[in-house]
Amino acid sequence: MQLHHRIAAALLAATGAFAAHAAVSADEAKALGTTLTPVGAEKAGNKDGTIPAYTGGVTTLPAGYKSGDGIRPNPFASDKPKFSVDARNMAQHAAQLTEGAKALLQKHPTFRMDVYPTQRSVAFPKYVTDNTVKNAVKAKTLNEGRSIEGAHAGFPFPIPKTGNEAMWNHLVRFNGPAYEAKYRNINVDASGRATLATEGNSVQEYPFWDNAKTSAETYWRLKLTYTGPARRAGEALLLVDPLDIGTKDRRAWAYLPGQRRVKVAPDLSHDTPNPGTAGATTFDDTFIFNGSMDRFDFKLAGKKEMLVPYNAYQAVYQARQDDLFKPNHLNPDLVRWELHRVWVVEATLKEGKRHVYSKRTFYLDEDSWAALASDAYDARGQLWRTGFAYMAPSYDLPAPYTDMFGHYDLVSRVYSVTGFTAETGGMRHTKALSEREWTADALAGAGIR
Repeated sequence: MQLHHRIAAALLAATGAFAAHAAVSADEAKALGTTLTPVGAEKAGNKDGTIPAYTGGVTTLPAGYKSGDGIRPNPFASDKPKFSVDARNMAQHAAQLTEGAKALLQKHPTFRMDVYPTQRSVAFPKYVTDNTVKNAVKAKTLNEGRSIEGAHAGFPFPIPKTGNEAMWNHLVRFNGPAYEAKYRNINVDASGRATLATEGNSVQEYPFWDNAKTSAETYWRLKLTYTGPARRAGEALLLVDPLDIGTKDRRAWAYLPGQRRVKVAPDLSHDTPNPGTAGATTFDDTFIFNGSMDRFDFKLAGKKEMLVPYNAYQAVYQARQDDLFKPNHLNPDLVRWELHRVWVVEATLKEGKRHVYSKRTFYLDEDSWAALASDAYDARGQLWRTGFAYMAPSYDLPAPYTDMFGHYDLVSRVYSVTGFTAETGGMRHTKALSEREWTADALAGAGIR
């Protein structure tokens, strides 16, 4: 694996990934805003010129965008593909392909990756970058890397030393403090038939990013109210993840209309099959990875240049369902791929722990810290599922956005995509709900049909 930047190279020598770790030194933090962006990405482009220098991302609203609208026009609509990767030429690009991408290219002659000019479009509000620089010298992990403290309203570890630190940057990634969408989860079976797994209203909040407060106990919470299909209509879920998830764990509740009551649901985590995707993925496949890190050892393997979905506005906001969801894979005409530097994190199942995956590899975008791809292996060590998140930054806030994501099951030949909103109004940034809206009683009221 080719590593970039001396900081990344030094990470390979880091040990003790599962003990408590303190923040970086003041001298190390001086790189933020100079050779590194304030959130820790390399400012410079690569030596080949195929990755440009970071210049601040996209903050200008493109023509056609209406204030407050949930559908975002593509600011790069005039870009043309530079080349395409398919089964015939994949060997030439193997070093820049995830193992999952290679498997899809080998299995499906119709799968290809149209590679566009790299656009480093991610941008953040000033308070995010300012707080990230402050967090760099204060934040630390606890409970063998499973909890954090000393960080608020900024990325906790812009110069990560361990796999857990890098994954925490992904877990608290900045999508905006609060947003909502009416979404669809679509499954496509081995015969090529697309079916609605679930449809519903999603409200998400990241109290961690509330800059009006000085601290928060919770970094993410989610309220889902299912509206379809008919057999699921009226069900509701509430998930709350604390920063001290290493000791407090996730709190979860489910409302089932047939029982007319809310039940504590501690199994809505880890490798429990996710009913929102009709069991095609696990709960911790959500957003490529979600929840507690207690089942795996996470190793920071360095940084690499990879082809990943990026600036995928056409797939996320403009595509029609029948056009996007094709047999075996998403329509290649509608998915944009770009070359970006990603942090590679390798997760290996801990001895004595249980999970359907024995090993996982995550690819975190250096500019946003969002996981853009993953490879998951079964108990025999064979590649089983591969996931991709479709980055489409919200230039109106500004904030990255990767909540449309999907997983391919390479064994059953089924694939599932979560967070499709192009036909239901897209995603809107909102104000946070009152605390009383995040109670079990409120969940019951929302789910009754």
